[in-house]
Amino acid sequence: MVKTVLIVVLVSVAIAVGAASKFASVRNDLVSQREAVTAQWAQVDVALQRRADLIPNLVESVKGIAQHETQVFSDIANARTALMSGHSAQEKIQANDQLSGALGRLLVLSENYPQLRTNENFQQLQDELGGTENRIAVERRKYNEILEHYNAQIQRFPDNIVAGISGFARNDAYFKTETRQAPKVQF
Repeated sequence: MVKTVLIVVLVSVAIAVGAASKFASVRNDLVSQREAVTAQWAQVDVALQRRADLIPNLVESVKGIAQHETQVFSDIANARTALMSGHSAQEKIQANDQLSGALGRLLVLSENYPQLRTNENFQQLQDELGGTENRIAVERRKYNEILEHYNAQIQRFPDNIVAGISGFARNDAYFKTETRQAPKVQF
């Protein structure tokens, strides 16, 4: 009888230790993934900031030639301000979408002003902006992949139990690109 009780206690302790070990392992993995999401968002944010820093120079280059296009410049300034003042990932994602549209209209302006396209400073800024847009695209893709992996893990069994107990929640701040039509500039 004592031997049976001892075996039951030892098996129960082994199961409890195994469950605690699994819990700790899953929780540590979730912490790592949440931090990876945060770190990748920081990379996206750096790329967005770089673009925001280039924009005033690009706008000034275009302004000198296309002085009457104040609405485009106003839209860019407003979108840049929203991007710079955004606190959450969702706010910055929305501001980025506005800024992308405004920059598209600005680049269409350059097509309508041939003397602007031959300006060396404008060309250099346009190249820098193109490179920055590529960086943003790469960082956005990585961010979405890491976020997708995190969201999937907190929904899988038994990880979802650990996630619920530990307070891990789904993060829906994906970077999505809205389907947009090409900007139209009319004079």
